[in-house]
Amino acid sequence: MGKIRTEGVGEVQEFVDICDYAVGLSRMMNGRVVSSERPGHTILEVPNPLGVLGVLSAFNFPVAVYGWNLSISMAAGNATIWKPSPTTPLCSIAVTKIVSSVLEKNDIPGAVAGLVAGGKDVGEVLVQSREVDMVSFTGSENVGRIVGKNVQSKFGKILLELGGNNAAIVMLDADLSLAVPAVFFGSVGTAGQRCTSTRRLFLHRAIAPEFLSRLQNLYASLKPGDPLDAGTLLGPLHTRAALDIYDGAIAELRVAGADILAGGGRYDVADLPHPLDGGNFVRPTIAVPKAATHSHPHPHSPPPSAGSQLWATERFAPVLYAAVFDELEEAIAWNNAVPQGLSSSLWTRDVRHVGRWIGPAGSDAGIVNVNVGTSGAEIGAAFGGNKVSFPPPHFGVDTLTLTPSYHSLLLSRVPVGAASLVATLGNNMYAGARARSTFPTRHPSRKVSTSPRHNRTSVTQDKRR
Repeated sequence: MGKIRTEGVGEVQEFVDICDYAVGLSRMMNGRVVSSERPGHTILEVPNPLGVLGVLSAFNFPVAVYGWNLSISMAAGNATIWKPSPTTPLCSIAVTKIVSSVLEKNDIPGAVAGLVAGGKDVGEVLVQSREVDMVSFTGSENVGRIVGKNVQSKFGKILLELGGNNAAIVMLDADLSLAVPAVFFGSVGTAGQRCTSTRRLFLHRAIAPEFLSRLQNLYASLKPGDPLDAGTLLGPLHTRAALDIYDGAIAELRVAGADILAGGGRYDVADLPHPLDGGNFVRPTIAVPKAATHSHPHPHSPPPSAGSQLWATERFAPVLYAAVFDELEEAIAWNNAVPQGLSSSLWTRDVRHVGRWIGPAGSDAGIVNVNVGTSGAEIGAAFGGNKVSFPPPHFGVDTLTLTPSYHSLLLSRVPVGAASLVATLGNNMYAGARARSTFPTRHPSRKVSTSPRHNRTSVTQDKRR
């Protein structure tokens, strides 16, 4: 997709790391013993495989996103069917060949990790199929709404990751030697095509000139290059359509009279050596939009309501919108004023600011960082947003509540002869992904009852709702 070499290697490593993490999680899919209100009864909550997970991944992380979904889902005993972005089929084919060969060497059918390639029509069939019990979609908000409605119409499970319009707030007391490089990487890394890319920058008035000067110097040092060269930091946009998005954002800024401090257009052909002169290279841009209303006291700041689409719209391109604030509460209001809520970051050395930022009156994003940029994720912690970015997490132990199917089982007085039943239930809970992935099953809710008089145990389907 045009990703530079170092980022591509890092993405593959992330796949390896999440698989290692999922192996540990597979030993933590515990059930629960719940006290019953009925005398002599016990309730067990038992996890079983959900069935089939459909994964629709985006172009910008053509390897890692599938790794997140495959590893956790397989640890829970599910099969997956992967429909990648139609513009990155070679990555998906290469990954599937590796995964299937590993499965088959361990006597598990390669089809447990299946692949279908194609366009919109293929995705629609996958999402609407009643044989697919859960759908994980990574992509735009507009397509996510369609996917969500289709999955909900069949009462399936859904996991959405719909991007973000992420902001960095830099306070007066921030360490600029850390904040400037982090904002730089967050805004230009992957050519601004990450869901966690830094797209909005709010600077305290006292440090704004120095911060912008340092940031402009870093932007000026950027040179486009071959993504496969180890020294390249700026690769191309993914497609010609992405170029149109970038051009549209720049045109909108110019019409609004924004101050463009860096970038502001595509690279000239003369600036690109052959064969890069035909590539989708653009100049990463820093812009200071004018106020939407003249009544606002700061002419270069947005209103707290972010009443302009310049601020409220996520554009998947390296365009950074900057504004100046005087009080932290003002910046937090601007951070929260957009529909998206994926990632955010605050740069400060004051613990009082940190408390405000991470508390109930602070950032409303799913990822709330302090002295760390908006970009990136930790596999051991929940990764997900709020508002239209959608909250269910991709990482962390919370994902264990999504991919298994939990069942409540009611046990009456269990005589000695029924001890094998309890042992069997325990074995089912810890049987591991291998057997469950090979034979993905869906079980109705069951009631387990025992008869002390006849020393027999029966398992019947509970038809009550």
